[in-house]
Amino acid sequence: MELLKKIESKQAKLGVIGLGYVGLPLAVEFARAGFGVIGYDVDERKVKALMAGNSYIPDVPSEHLAEVVKNGKFVATTDPKRLGEVDIIDICVPTPLRKTKDPDMTYIVQAVDATAAVVKKGQLIILESTTYPGTTVEVVQPTIAAKGLKPGVDFYLAFSPERVDPGNPKYQTKNIPKVVGGINEDSTRAAVAFYSQVMDTVVPVSSPSVAEMVKLLENTFRAVNIGLVNELAQMCHRMNLDVWEVIDAAKTKPFGFMPFYPGPGLGGHCIPIDPHYLSWKARQYNFEARFIELAGVVNSGMPEFVVHRVSDALNSQKKSLNGSRVHVIGVAYKRDVNDLRESPALEILELLDKAGAIVSYTDPYFPNFKHAHLDLKSVDEKKMHQHADCGVIVTDHKVFDYPAMVKNFKLLVDTRNALKGISNPGIFRL
Repeated sequence: MELLKKIESKQAKLGVIGLGYVGLPLAVEFARAGFGVIGYDVDERKVKALMAGNSYIPDVPSEHLAEVVKNGKFVATTDPKRLGEVDIIDICVPTPLRKTKDPDMTYIVQAVDATAAVVKKGQLIILESTTYPGTTVEVVQPTIAAKGLKPGVDFYLAFSPERVDPGNPKYQTKNIPKVVGGINEDSTRAAVAFYSQVMDTVVPVSSPSVAEMVKLLENTFRAVNIGLVNELAQMCHRMNLDVWEVIDAAKTKPFGFMPFYPGPGLGGHCIPIDPHYLSWKARQYNFEARFIELAGVVNSGMPEFVVHRVSDALNSQKKSLNGSRVHVIGVAYKRDVNDLRESPALEILELLDKAGAIVSYTDPYFPNFKHAHLDLKSVDEKKMHQHADCGVIVTDHKVFDYPAMVKNFKLLVDTRNALKGISNPGIFRL
């Protein structure tokens, strides 16, 4: 196979569609390994920033990006025709949900159409976007084959689920095992050879559908277990028990238990969304994923539970939620990332506002943001307590001074156990 020789000699050129949290780290990692990489994105602002050597993804240091831009190994563009220059196309576009909770395949379809417009014999096409089992074979393959190319012979096709964990200092692109499933043996072999040039471990599976299901299982596993501890947190609240103490004690068991932790709700692109992809696909087979959907109900109700806890805190001071000033501390979907996607903080702010509270927030990663009719600016951390009746820790960024919060706020609702070990009558936990 000519492509294998190109990959092994690093003469193969890579095209990455979508330069976000998945695509950009992948592109820069391969460029740093010596491959020529063309990154394609429709966002002109992103492309300009990248070509100036400025990374907008925390996991990609600007110095690494600037290095591969300067030596010519990485080029960003808004011109999809440039994908015709590459040997491998890796699709890393978002896969959101529609309002009906059905998969929105718009970005995948657009990326596949862009690929089909420039496809040539001998190319390897890989889909990394999280999606339902069957997408690679049912959506990608027919579109490319319609160009007169025989799948698995004239072009190679595989699915490899992204496993990005933004902000994780230990596990990043290179050392996270890469699952790969091709439409035939040659496709799998080409994809394994490609990823093996950068990734420490590559795990081949029998088909794209298996690889697609792997990703959904991973995140559904997390969603269901988080749903369990979120329900346990509400139960412990009724019983006047500290759920965090319960979990800490339970995790001392050296077998048969894995700790998960409650929180204000699910956030990010994957965990709140992927179980819906799985449930949607299951319904096509007349199968109701009751366990998964129940976890979704519990998790989606956590922002409302947080607002109830804020109300409880204010009631302890004989204050009403209506008219009180409530300050949200951290709005990113997780600690130490600049990502708002599906963040529970957004719904919490909206619910507080609807209840009549006067809302404000502090987050060093977001100087300002708009959501629904809210248009807010981040308050300086040193001043955030000055006019607040209650603070709510929604995202526990490491940069926050938690002892100072306890000292300055009259009331604090802690949804992340950020104040672990601190005893104070003004602290209210989940």
